Amino acid sequence: MSKQKVVICQDLKAELQLFLENLDYDKLFVLTDTNTVDKCFPLIKDVPAVKKSGLIVVEATDLHKNLESLSAVWKHLSNEGASRHSLLLNLGGGMVTDMGGFAGATFKRGIRTVNVPTTLMASVDAAVGGKTGINFNGLKNEIGAFYPPLCVFIDCGFLRTLDRNNILSGYAEMIKHGLISSMETYASVMLYDIDTMDYGFLNRLVAQSVAVKEEIVEKDPKEQGIRKALNFGHTIGHAYESLSFKKGCPLLHGHAVAAGIISELFLSHKVCGFPMDKLSQVVYYIKSYYPPFLFDCKDYDILHELMTHDKKNEGGKINFTLLSQIGDVRIDQHVSKEEVTSSFDFYRECFGF
Repeated sequence: MSKQKVVICQDLKAELQLFLENLDYDKLFVLTDTNTVDKCFPLIKDVPAVKKSGLIVVEATDLHKNLESLSAVWKHLSNEGASRHSLLLNLGGGMVTDMGGFAGATFKRGIRTVNVPTTLMASVDAAVGGKTGINFNGLKNEIGAFYPPLCVFIDCGFLRTLDRNNILSGYAEMIKHGLISSMETYASVMLYDIDTMDYGFLNRLVAQSVAVKEEIVEKDPKEQGIRKALNFGHTIGHAYESLSFKKGCPLLHGHAVAAGIISELFLSHKVCGFPMDKLSQVVYYIKSYYPPFLFDCKDYDILHELMTHDKKNEGGKINFTLLSQIGDVRIDQHVSKEEVTSSFDFYRECFGF
């Protein structure tokens, strides 16, 4: 799998135009959603190469990261004469970059893609690393492929278009990156006050967070080993997210990851000896900013069932990534059902329900 290029932009329009004019392609298509087309597409529509592009708009939110939307993208590309030499530019959040990347991976057995993430979540996670996919059969990212974009253009100016909940969603991935990397990175993430929104500080944290993910992905592009570190908080987090959809009160991905981090740090403490003082510090930080995900013991069986579908599982056992210390990652950890149940209890106790 080829290494992707990541550009932390100083001038998005100029850098995007320079990249496109030096690339050989026959047609350019821009994929957006119904939110991005109004809020973000105007910021690049004057780029000369983009003026000549075809625009594809899908319905917004993760509810529409599905086979029906993917089929609509394929159909548009086919009807408008896209070839294997065409280029698909994915402008949007994680839903757009995930689905657009998979559309690129599969249309005519693969056309090149470029990601321009417009959310914090996409900038530090979804748009970087080459994972693409759609939700299927009620499961998160059940169908997908490893397919890195040619380039990712990260412009933190887009973050000013986000509401607080979407900032929080992306920041959960940055908390994860801090936990799995180093005390220095972890400390800087824990220092950030989301209520004050210092964008200069946030921009520096974004570059730091992207660097953490890039380093891991370069070592293990197809998740055979250390890349599993990036799944910390996600085994239980994805189950919480899927349950929220079943309950009709869908969580943003990062809010589910924040809840998953609390539960998996508890497992890390019980199984790998992760320090309680650091666990308490992270719980306090997450409780300060993130609303609780409400569920009760009647939901435990479905949460366990949802986790059995996790793509990291092997030999019928749920496979966790846990921590023994900040930056000391333990992949391929098997945990008993009773311990997982205790982690659900711990999360609920933290929020007092």
